[in-house]
Amino acid sequence: MESKNIHPFHGGMRRRRAACLFVFWCFFLNATEAQIRYSIPEEMKKGSLVGNVAQDLGLDLKRLRSGRARIVTGESVQYAELRADKGLLVVRERIDRERLCGDVTPCSFTFEILLENPMELHPVTIEVVDVNDNAPTFENNHLRFEISESAALGSRFVLETAYDADVGTNGVQSYILTPSDNFVLKQHVSPGGSKYAEMVLQKALDREQQPRLSLKLVAVDGGSPQKSGTVNIEINIQDINDNAPVFNQTLYQAKVIENAATGTHILTLNATDADSGSNAKVTYSFSKSKAGIADLFKIDEKTGCISVANQIDYEKHKTIEFMVDAQDQGALTNSTKVEIEVVDLNDNAPVLNVMSFTSPISEDSPAGTTIGIINVKDQDSGDNGHVTCAIEGRVPFRMKSNLRNYFTLMTDADFDRESVSEYNITVVASDAGSPPLSTKTTFHLKVSDVNDNAPAFPVSFYQATLAENNSPGASVLRVSAKDPDENQNARVSYMLEPGEIGGTPVAEFVSVNAQSGIISAVRSLDYEQIKRLDFVVRAQDGGSPPLFSNVSVGVLIRDQNDNAPQVLYPVQTGGSGPHAEMVPRSADAGYLVTKVVAVDVDSGQNAWLSYKVQQKSSPDRGALFEVGLHNGEMRTVRQVTDKDAVKQRLTVVVEDNGQPSRSATVVVNVALADGFPQVLRSEFADEDEREADERLTFYLVLALAVVSFLFVVCLLLIISVKVYRWRQSRVLYGSNLPVIPYYPPRYSDTLGTAGTLPHVYNYEACATAKSHVTNTQAVSQSLVSVDGADADGPHGGEQTSGNFSQMSTLVSRMFTISIPCNGLQCFFGFV
Repeated sequence: MESKNIHPFHGGMRRRRAACLFVFWCFFLNATEAQIRYSIPEEMKKGSLVGNVAQDLGLDLKRLRSGRARIVTGESVQYAELRADKGLLVVRERIDRERLCGDVTPCSFTFEILLENPMELHPVTIEVVDVNDNAPTFENNHLRFEISESAALGSRFVLETAYDADVGTNGVQSYILTPSDNFVLKQHVSPGGSKYAEMVLQKALDREQQPRLSLKLVAVDGGSPQKSGTVNIEINIQDINDNAPVFNQTLYQAKVIENAATGTHILTLNATDADSGSNAKVTYSFSKSKAGIADLFKIDEKTGCISVANQIDYEKHKTIEFMVDAQDQGALTNSTKVEIEVVDLNDNAPVLNVMSFTSPISEDSPAGTTIGIINVKDQDSGDNGHVTCAIEGRVPFRMKSNLRNYFTLMTDADFDRESVSEYNITVVASDAGSPPLSTKTTFHLKVSDVNDNAPAFPVSFYQATLAENNSPGASVLRVSAKDPDENQNARVSYMLEPGEIGGTPVAEFVSVNAQSGIISAVRSLDYEQIKRLDFVVRAQDGGSPPLFSNVSVGVLIRDQNDNAPQVLYPVQTGGSGPHAEMVPRSADAGYLVTKVVAVDVDSGQNAWLSYKVQQKSSPDRGALFEVGLHNGEMRTVRQVTDKDAVKQRLTVVVEDNGQPSRSATVVVNVALADGFPQVLRSEFADEDEREADERLTFYLVLALAVVSFLFVVCLLLIISVKVYRWRQSRVLYGSNLPVIPYYPPRYSDTLGTAGTLPHVYNYEACATAKSHVTNTQAVSQSLVSVDGADADGPHGGEQTSGNFSQMSTLVSRMFTISIPCNGLQCFFGFV
């Protein structure tokens, strides 16, 4: 990860120093690629820019916002603030390097930037660069020295060390002594790294000439601009005391246990003075070499005994070095160095730092997959700082140590999200101290789904019914499949499997909603054409690759009364003139006039037919005719009288039994006459019709020749069609599709089913010629041939013999009646 170093200094020297630091940090961080590291000067204003985190991490602003990027730090004061909307890291609180780190250098603080969904943790280290904002200071405003006039040349007088809270070049660099007639200033570096000065006598003192000297000691730091601190030195010249105290050791070393109780003895110093009397009396004191040391220890100025003054922390000070001065009554001093080693105690529990943690983890992750990296720190030393990590409880995870203080959290088994979807992993870090200290951290791990389960239907077969003549888009039923996976892998979509129904793709009949599984009819269905739909629906999840399962669906088409009855006989002619049934006036009651034949292509009770006469023939004398309710036979109900009109026009209503019922009407013309057909014709046809019949006769002769030619062609065509349909029917029967074959109607007697006749009744329709052809008068009438049961009626024999001669004149005429029957063409030949 590329690092950023920012040094907004002002001034030439600051810019050069900033540039050097920038080059150093860029080179170092790019080489290690360990973490993002910024360098900023202390005392920056709130809101000052630290760095562009989004750019340095390679993240876009949308990711920062969606991941709810935030700073995670364990410190009580948060010095940096993340502006996620701009991806910038700015100063939140004024940073005082001296307060933050004291004299520790380099000074830095670390925090992490946490992002979610998925979780990311990016450590950030900000180094606070010292700014020369503190001038050197002396603990005392005045330094007083009592120097004997007999002090030998080269005598050394240690001066108070100036303290500068800044570090490095911004700390104390040199001392200046003014005036310097009698003394020369020599500068030294203490073992702790601080600089101190000594006045060295270079010119003998003469108390009689100058009993008192006033000097100034100036401490100068190396900042730009430089800052300085001044202390006044007052020197009183005394009589001879020419021997300074001398320590019996140049270096004193001792050990102390951290957290030792106040007053614990550490060591005793010993210094002697060769003088006698009051000049040989030595007092001990800490040198002003380093601030803060005197707060940890105290020294008996008379005995030189050093003891504990405040709590000592090994984690702050592992070795403490300081100087002790021995001064006699004549103000002659000598110094010695004291080194105190702090012995560690197990007083710090391990600290767990999560470097990375991956959640969720895919359920198909193999055993040994790394899900987290943990850094464990223990500020203690030795066994007290030796840390081990373990997982608490029985969970399918394990810890592995790759590097010192770094542990890897790994899976130890395969996962099944459908069984266990999340885990709580408690990691315990323990040191090897006595007694050991430990720290626990719990990780919440979610197992993400893998598409390892196909959708499943609760049943293996769905069945529903749908009334015919449905509206396109009508819902039939709903199929539903469940997928135990989650999210996209559990998102089930539905589709039709390719297939055909009667040679037509199933998609032309039904459709399925991909989301809801609702099956709808694509078009209006006709029970008379198709009675059942069988198809397969596929349920497919949204995984990659997707998994699927199929289910069979059967839809039964329910019949509706959507077809009116169709009258087959008597045939209603168009412009050829009225067709009449002849009834002799001598006919008795019960005479069979004709039979109305009708069919209904619906099924069940929708095809049950009933017949009734809508209009009575003679309202004043009562009805002359009636129709059988179920068989459609029209008979006379009384004897024909002379008052009955020759022309009888009856309207017969054929009604089915559906809800609501449908009906058809047929007009039956009946002629009451014993004479010739010509008379009947004159009753039913006017002059215009006769002229039309003459013209029609010419057309009939012409048409007869054409029909004769076409008859042969049609015969061959019919044979071809029959063979083709026979083959198609074999294919349809083999595919289990509903086939509605046509059979000639079997008309039942009065006890049979409505609208049918038994095979013993044969109705032959005779063509009616409305004009003479080659001087032969054609008689147009319908002849009814009845079986033995009807011939035994009162006039059955007469009727049969009377019509036989008329039928023989028309035996040579042939024609074809074509009626629709369940979508098939039915052909009847007649003579």
